[in-house]
Amino acid sequence: MGAGKSTIGRLLSSELELEFIDSDREIEQRCGTNIPWIFDKEGEVGFRAREESAIDDLTQRFGILLATGGGVVMRAENRIHLASRGTVVYLRTSVEQQLVRTSRDKNRPLLQTESPKQVLADLFAIRDP
Repeated sequence: MGAGKSTIGRLLSSELELEFIDSDREIEQRCGTNIPWIFDKEGEVGFRAREESAIDDLTQRFGILLATGGGVVMRAENRIHLASRGTVVYLRTSVEQQLVRTSRDKNRPLLQTESPKQVLADLFAIRDP
């Protein structure tokens, strides 16, 4: 979250002449609503199920550069699909930099809390390979 996946993904896809797809935007398009609404109505479990379905579909496509949400790695099926169907690039940044990049973004449900820095630190500890 806030590592620059979408920003770097767009730049790299342009250089490589690949179609850029952001899995979060794809999920929003499929659902006809935004991620915060999905989290609000279905919780993180519901969102992750939708994400897994999207990742399964998207990783079967060719000629794309896919940027995923940071939590995608928490499900084994997602890791399997990503690793077996493409090349995975991991972007690592500090919690402090993530906080700066995400501080004004209200479309990040997991950070709508009293202590977003602690949430980011906890997520980093869980998600960092």
